[in-house]
Amino acid sequence: MSQLRGWPSFPDELPTFDPTDVPSAPHELFLSWLSEAGEHVLAPHAVTLSTVDPDGAPDARVVILKDVDAAGFYVASSADSPKGVQLDKDPRAALTFFWPGRGRQVRVRGPVSPCDPEVSEADFRARPPASRAEGFIGRQSEVLSDAGELVAAGEVARRRIEADPELVPLGWTRYLVAPSSVEFWQARHDRRHVRLRYRRTDAGWHTELLWP
Repeated sequence: MSQLRGWPSFPDELPTFDPTDVPSAPHELFLSWLSEAGEHVLAPHAVTLSTVDPDGAPDARVVILKDVDAAGFYVASSADSPKGVQLDKDPRAALTFFWPGRGRQVRVRGPVSPCDPEVSEADFRARPPASRAEGFIGRQSEVLSDAGELVAAGEVARRRIEADPELVPLGWTRYLVAPSSVEFWQARHDRRHVRLRYRRTDAGWHTELLWP
């Protein structure tokens, strides 16, 4: 398609990025970039979570970042969902944030572990009512033969959380992705894109530039 080369990739004005002036820990730089992205783009906290299925094939979907701190990046899902099952079998994942309006991408790779049950329960209770109802519907990624079934299941779930707002579905889990590497990518119109990778070592975080 000729259109593929005709569409613009990034806006005319892009932020600058000096890789020689960065914090010692990647989560600090990430929070700075996330805050900046939030001023310009929709859903800056949306992230592609990539896992591996039992056959070793990659799988990916967009989820919402729940939190980030020195320990890593947090996402949440039911342990019975496809991603939950995959993480149980192979607890490794990659996260990809992409903010085209700022010409920025952040890539995270590392092992995944479930948070304590009380943390996961608090995560679920903090969700909006519609999201909590969705969590009780379950059956994620199963074949839906009739859209009316989804409507009916949603109504049952809605009444259930109205009757007990503190109720949490079994298996709801907040996951910690503890990064072994975090890469920050800044686009440039001259194609000399800036790539800075934080790599975890026994001595702490090591930074290195990568060829674009």
